[in-house]
Amino acid sequence: MYNILVVDDEEKIRELIKKYAIFEGHTIAEAGDGMEAVALCRIHPNDFDIILMDVMMPELDGFSAVKEIRKYTATPVLMLSARGEEYDRIHGFELGIDDYVVKPFSPKELMMRIHAIIKRSNPGNGEAVKDVQRFEGLIIDFTGRIVTVDGEKVDLSPKEYDLLFYLANNKNIALTREKLITNVWGYDFYGDDRTLDTHIKLLRKSLKDYSKFIVTLRGVGYRFEVERTI
Repeated sequence: MYNILVVDDEEKIRELIKKYAIFEGHTIAEAGDGMEAVALCRIHPNDFDIILMDVMMPELDGFSAVKEIRKYTATPVLMLSARGEEYDRIHGFELGIDDYVVKPFSPKELMMRIHAIIKRSNPGNGEAVKDVQRFEGLIIDFTGRIVTVDGEKVDLSPKEYDLLFYLANNKNIALTREKLITNVWGYDFYGDDRTLDTHIKLLRKSLKDYSKFIVTLRGVGYRFEVERTI
């Protein structure tokens, strides 16, 4: 059972999501605008398993709300928007959201996406072995989930970390788009190839000069190509 925060200025949308969530045994908290959502997350930073955030809202839009919420919690965020432009998706992923759904949406698919996001956000338990690899000036601390570029720490979204780690752990291996989506997003991913492309674009931007390691294989996928690991 999940505790879901639904943030949308349209009451009908909140009621639709609430209906399906309660049917599946989840609990719902509601906010009618971004300001209210930020206030709730400030007071209860660890109460929610996931936040469903509309983009276009009065008072404070969804993107600005997520930026503020990230000061208090790392709770997964799924953005809801009537607009599906690449700019909006990229902007959302840059802020650290986990998924992006365009309205109108299927409530059943939405619930499946929620389940998939929360499942991915809860890593398994167990004692970790320190694992750090260096590729020229790019250092990847797999254990601590820390990436530095020429000595400067780089802040990536959760999914960018997962994508980079998978690529680097399979260096010099041709990875198909299907394989990347399956292993990074999971078998239960319900998005499309544009999600992978958007994250690759954001990851390359964050890695700066070391984006050269991520090689595009036309018609196939990508490869993390390096000569040697120090």
